[in-house]
Amino acid sequence: MNQAGRYRSVFPCCALLLLLVAGAVAAAVPVSDDAAQLLRQAESAQPSNHAEFNELMGRLDQIAMGLSPQQKLHQRYLMARQVAFAGNYDAALPSLKAIADQTVDPVLAFRASATVIDLMVAESRYEEAFAGLNPLLDQLPAVKESDVRMQGLGVAAQLYNEAGQYDVSSRYADQIIKESTDAKSACRGWFYKSDALFERGGAQLSADQLRDGTVACGKAGDTLFSLSFQYLLAGFDMRQGRPESAIHVLQASYPKVLRAGFPPQISEFESTLAKAYWKDGDLASATKFANNALATNANRPYSESTANAYQVLYEVDKKAGDSSAALANLEKYVAAHDGYVSRVSAKALAYQIVKQQVLAKKLQIDTLNKQNQILTLQQKLNKKAVEASRLYIVLLMMVLATIALWTYRIKRSQLRFMKLARRDGLTGIFNRQHFVNEAELLLQYCRKSSRDACLVLIDLDHFKAVNDTHGHAVGDRVLQRAVEACKTCLRSTDIFGRLGGEEFGILLPECTLEQVIVRAEQIRVAIASAATGENAPGIPISASFGASSVVHSGYELRQLMIHADAALYRAKGEGRNRVSVVDHPGFGDSVPRDATLGGDAHVLQDASMFRSGDGQANA
Repeated sequence: MNQAGRYRSVFPCCALLLLLVAGAVAAAVPVSDDAAQLLRQAESAQPSNHAEFNELMGRLDQIAMGLSPQQKLHQRYLMARQVAFAGNYDAALPSLKAIADQTVDPVLAFRASATVIDLMVAESRYEEAFAGLNPLLDQLPAVKESDVRMQGLGVAAQLYNEAGQYDVSSRYADQIIKESTDAKSACRGWFYKSDALFERGGAQLSADQLRDGTVACGKAGDTLFSLSFQYLLAGFDMRQGRPESAIHVLQASYPKVLRAGFPPQISEFESTLAKAYWKDGDLASATKFANNALATNANRPYSESTANAYQVLYEVDKKAGDSSAALANLEKYVAAHDGYVSRVSAKALAYQIVKQQVLAKKLQIDTLNKQNQILTLQQKLNKKAVEASRLYIVLLMMVLATIALWTYRIKRSQLRFMKLARRDGLTGIFNRQHFVNEAELLLQYCRKSSRDACLVLIDLDHFKAVNDTHGHAVGDRVLQRAVEACKTCLRSTDIFGRLGGEEFGILLPECTLEQVIVRAEQIRVAIASAATGENAPGIPISASFGASSVVHSGYELRQLMIHADAALYRAKGEGRNRVSVVDHPGFGDSVPRDATLGGDAHVLQDASMFRSGDGQANA
């Protein structure tokens, strides 16, 4: 993760912040029994003031018989938005979509469509969100109401920022600032601008600018965005290596965050406080706020704040020497972090997919226009000579070539995206997710055909020392050399993937346990010999191996990985640079026999599916 992503600004669900403030833009007016007035008051009610909102909706129910069809749709919109506030997105989405389709009021349709996009982002339906954003922005020039335009521009600014398109996000933020008619709108525009600059990194954003934004939003009475500026300021301090300053900023605002009662914002403050206290050496406070963040995030297991909290607990347990608790928290951190990274990747991929669809649609329209031009030209050239006919053929061939060229480019882009989703960026072999998918399919085939299969896990020895001594660039080359050495010993039917950092997995179909011992030993020797290669930097490397077989572990990938990982753990414990196998059907129940290759190979009696390894993962 890059430095900007390490302290992710505001919240992964900042789109929900848009939803929470979307309606609170109109000035409050005295309560009356006029339907239009009641609707405006309910629209401007603060999301946290349930009593006021419920009272206004109750008054509307009392005069429901006198509401016009459009006013009833507006009432349904407010109710659906309140359902979304409570976190029930599945119930709110169908109603909001129906309102956007049924209403003849363009303002209400625009509001409903913008809220639908917010909820789709909250549900990680990024491709649908981007697909809905373009039609929404097409309607924007026709929208004259300032508060409605602010909602649409805010949706665009935040969604493009979520997808990593920071320049585009900044342009929409600048438009909000330019069109602002009140302090609250200007506050939000400056926040979106600061958020984009923070994510992009560089020297364009300063701490003074963040403090000014906090003061401006506080004067405007916009508590949520004022607190968001405070969070950005703390992230800025963390990025500058000043955890004590970040603690001061966050602790000063923490009581206000709790009073505001927005769970995603609370969890972000708590997880960042936990990390800051850990950096500052206060392990007790770090543990306290990490646990608070996990409790707040009970329904959001794959958020960045959840991953950060588990990471802090892992570091605390590791420093305290509690290896069992540290391993448990490390497993939870990996799961939460992988889920969060998948969501971030899904946003960027969804943006690219929709972008390609828009280009394809534009190409289709351009092609149709060209075809129409050709038909018109053909009518004019019917009475001309053969030379005119030849000109027409040339033009037609150019159009077809253009279509073929654009089709080829689109297909090439799609294939490139597919490859990026399946391959490890550094080594070019399968990434963990694709390795698991392919391995499970192959094991199903082996089970149905009663074929043997073996799983080998490989972990480079003392890889952290290589990174620490020679730097990550050299570490990357060491990983690449190790992968190339492994490839020389693999068949075309073997499945080879990078499971994490310096750990790799190989699934070998139609391979017995005796054969896999020989194969693993060949790979071990190849890796150990890679340091003497022509382009090698002269750094000796070795690897430890753990192997399991379907004969003893069954055809479930999880069980194979548990046994192979346990064997790998034993190999590393007995001195590394050796192969250890699970070769006893009573695994865990009796003392196994040894099978030694390049060291001792042993059957293990306990294992875990995830381990920290010898060193940190390289990108």
